[in-house]
Formats: sequence, C-alpha cells, structure tokens
Amino acid sequence: MAYEGNSILDKLPEHLKQFIKPQDYEEYSAIDQAVWRYVMRKNIDYLSKVAHKSYLDGLHKTGISIDHIPNMYGMNRILKEIGWAAVAVDGFIPPSAFMEFQAYNILVIASDIRQLEHIEYTPAPDIIHEGAGHAPIIANPEYAEYLRRFGEIGSKAISSAKDYELYEAVRHLSIIKEAIGTPQSKIDKAEKHIEELQQNMDEPSEMALIRNLHWWTVEYGLIGSIEQPKIYGAGLLSSIGESAWCMTDDVKKVSYSIEAAHTSFDITKPQPQLFVTPNFAHLSQVLEGFANTMALRTGGLSGIQKLIHSEKLGTIELSTGLQISGKFESVIQHKNKPVFFQTIGSTALSFREKELVGHSTKHHYDGFGSPIGKLKGINLAIEDMSPRDLKAYNIFEEQTITLEFEGDITIRGEIITGTRNLKGKIILIIFKDCTVTHKDKVLFKSDERLYNMAVGEHIVSAFNGPADLNSFDLVNHEISSSASKIAVSSKQKQLENLYRQVREFREGVNTTISRHKVFHQICNEFQTDWLLSVELYELAKNNNDTGFAKEIEVHLMTVKLNNPKVGHLIDDGLALVDESLVS
Repeated sequence: MAYEGNSILDKLPEHLKQFIKPQDYEEYSAIDQAVWRYVMRKNIDYLSKVAHKSYLDGLHKTGISIDHIPNMYGMNRILKEIGWAAVAVDGFIPPSAFMEFQAYNILVIASDIRQLEHIEYTPAPDIIHEGAGHAPIIANPEYAEYLRRFGEIGSKAISSAKDYELYEAVRHLSIIKEAIGTPQSKIDKAEKHIEELQQNMDEPSEMALIRNLHWWTVEYGLIGSIEQPKIYGAGLLSSIGESAWCMTDDVKKVSYSIEAAHTSFDITKPQPQLFVTPNFAHLSQVLEGFANTMALRTGGLSGIQKLIHSEKLGTIELSTGLQISGKFESVIQHKNKPVFFQTIGSTALSFREKELVGHSTKHHYDGFGSPIGKLKGINLAIEDMSPRDLKAYNIFEEQTITLEFEGDITIRGEIITGTRNLKGKIILIIFKDCTVTHKDKVLFKSDERLYNMAVGEHIVSAFNGPADLNSFDLVNHEISSSASKIAVSSKQKQLENLYRQVREFREGVNTTISRHKVFHQICNEFQTDWLLSVELYELAKNNNDTGFAKEIEVHLMTVKLNNPKVGHLIDDGLALVDESLVS
C-alpha cells in the first residue's frame, strides 16, 4: 500500500486510490531539504506580514516544519485532528479526480520538489506548493468546508474532449520545464502546442469554468479589502517571488465574483490580475451561484448535450430519480426538449446513486436508449399516473400497446413488468417484442431481448461520472514519475554531499566537519552555487565568526556579479540571517 490508512483515507474509492504513490522520503537530497528550508524561512518571514492570519496558525496545527520537508505519514496523523488527511499523488492528476479527493477531505500532495534553479516558482505541482501552500490554510474551518464543497461540486462538472487534451499538454509542459537538462527547443514546442490548443477551445466547458474559480481562489486568492488584501491562495503562499510581487500596484486587484469563472489564466506565468474576496463565506456564495448554472442542477437538453460533447462517462437523472450512466452518443429533441437519448457501450441504471438490481453494465453492455417526456394528447406524465390511470391507458402487464410520445417517438410492444421507486413512482417499464421508432426511423427492434423504457418527464440533472461508482471499472491509471529521472553525475553527488555535511553540522548530527573546507570546495568547484554559501553564512554568524562570515559574503557578491538573476535570492538569504540575529 502506498499510504498509511486511517478513518478518512479508508473511505476512498478504488479509482482515487490508483493515483496515490509512496512519498519515498529518503529520495530527498540535502539540496532538496535546503530548498525547502530556504523557501519556508523566507515565506514565514514575509508571509507573517501579508498572509491571512489562518496561515501561520495552520502551519502549527498541521505540523509543518520549517527545517524539514514534511513526512507524509506524520503530517497525515496531524491533519486527522482537523478532519482531513493527505496523500502523495502522481504529479498532475485529472482535474475531476483532484476535486473528488477534496470532496473526501483529502489533500493531494505532489511529493516531488522543485529544483534549486526554480526555487521561486515552478509550474509543476510540488511539495512546497501543496504542503506549504494548501495544507496550512485548511486549518481554518470556514475555508476547509469551502474546499470540500468545491471538490464535491467540481468533481461533477462536465468536461469537453478538448479539456483533456489541454490537460495532457499542460502536464507535459510542467514536467519538461522542471526536468533537468530539457532543451529549450522542446519547451518552446510544448508551449506553442498549448497556445494552439487554447486558441481552438471553442465554448468553455463547465470544468474549464470551475477550474478558473479554483485558480482564482484556492490557488491565487486574496482576501480582505482591495486596498489592503491578505494572501490565502496556495500558489501565492508557496511562491517567494509572486507572494511579494502580487502585493505591488503592478498586479490589478478585482473584487471576487462569479465573473472569475470567465477569466482564464496561464499556469506558466505570473498572474497580472488577482481577485479579492471580502471573507471566506463569500467564496461559498459564489460557488453555489456557479453551481446553479451547471447541468448538475439545470439538466435539460443542454445538460445531455454537454455530456455528448464530453465524450466521457457521465450520468443523467430523470424526474423520477432514475439515473442512467454511460457515454451519451445522441439525443433527439422536440421544441427544445429532449425526447429520446442514446448511450453507446457499457451503461448502468441507478436510483439514488445505487445501481438497480438487474441493470448493470453486463445487462446493458451495448448501450441504452429511451424516450422521455409526455405521451401525445395526455397532460398527465406516466410517472404521475396512479395504478388506476395506468390501467385506463392500458399501461400494465401483458398488454400489447402503442405509446406515442411528443416528438414522434413511438414504442410498440408487450408490457412485461414495471419498476417503481421508493415513493411509488414507476421508473422503468419492460417490454418484449418491442419496436421503437422516430417518425419512419427504427431506433430499436428487439429479437429475443427485452426492452427497458426509462420513465421520466424531463432530465433534472446531468453530471460527470457514474451515479454508482461500483458500476464501472474506473481504475486505468499507471503510476509514473511526474519528472524525468536523470542519472545524477558524480559532480552533483559531490555537491549533494557538501550540503549533507552542512545540514548534519547545523543539526548536531556531525559537528566534526570543517566548514571552512566545505566553503573552499564550493569556491573552487561549484562557483555558481549560492544556497550552500548562504547556509554557511548563517552558521558563521550564529557562531560569531565574523571573519568567516565576511569571507562568505565577499564570495556571494562575486556570484551575484556573475549571475544577477540570483542576486535578490542571495540578498534575501543574508538579510534573513541578519534579521534573525537582531530579533
């Protein structure tokens, strides 16, 4: 098993468990630990001034250490106290799965960590973003409930076929940008492919729109007033570059509303505009407002059309409560209302998210089609007919009957039996020797098989995924690394060993090493590295070795001259050390 179970994780369905992978804590190098420590020290110093008050409280409650990359198992035990859990997952996972994890109160954490070269920001999910960004803020009960509810609603959002293509392209780009040694030409090609996809996305799907809401709140949200906002979005909390930049006047601040759903974003670049919510409760109000526009709540012709366009497994629910799950292929409409629908391939029928006995994918292995709506010339829908009404219209067992529906759908056959829901409404009528036609076109003609006619006046809901998770085999994901694993060179191993020695000295594991010797090796063999020198500067300052500290500072000035891009990172690192000594 890839994780340590508890009462929260044990409720996970198998199709979500397939994305979980071991954290492999021992694979983190001393450089990885130093990257975590630098980002966390910098974040705590700066975010204590600009982050929502729940952030620092949450760091304590979730047991996240400044000095060590969090161990998933220990973190999981602490999160359990606030009703949540955490698992390591396989980098980018499909948006619907990501949101479904949230619905189960589970935080998904990409266990990889960014390279030192990308210490300020990485487009790939990593443990700094997930662990240091998402985890602390969920200690706030109001926000945690928003996150759970978002997952519950978001996992039902219907995607388009192009959404999945774009998801795969963004996943690919994030992986190669974070991988060591990727040629720039390969990155340029991947970015161009994404641009082409984005320019040809057509009408945005529900998933695309709700992902926008997720981005502008959970990932890049600000809270408070437009004039003096605080940070709560994980993308900002985990980015030492953007968390500072977003507070400047260069970034436009806009009041958060449902309009954010129609504001796209670029995952690979800093955001030029951010939304500010007055409080966490307002997030839930906007979410519910958006949910009211989803096929989940509106159903109808547009709902089933969205499912057809998605080309994915989805469900419609009829007014009787009957749920049909499968891949929807077509719909016949009349006066802007659906009058007949057809699935293709494996289909299952359910009621209240529980599969009906005798109506699994084994029974409906080659699709399911049925008329819906009212009979011609009869105002009373079949579902509302009493036993006396049904008998009056000859709709009962052993009767050969012709049913003519509005929209020119006709069923001819002998009624075998019917199925009712718990309220007594008839939800299925079963025929033998049955023919279903639309005008002159035959839609279904039985041989020896029975025909199941769904009963329902209209579609009340349409949503992503099956009604009953047990109806379909949803396990099809193979665990893979989210970043390319490249053999570590002997020189890189040397550098990692130097980082390890300094770390062990600071933690009192091995105090016999010569810090001066380590420093001179850095100067002679690793002239571009700056982070280890900052750590040595910290040790020198803490030991009042001012001469050594000055020597290191001079070296770091040379590194800055040779690589101006890291100048502010060096300055910030030195300032952190000096400020900690003053305080």
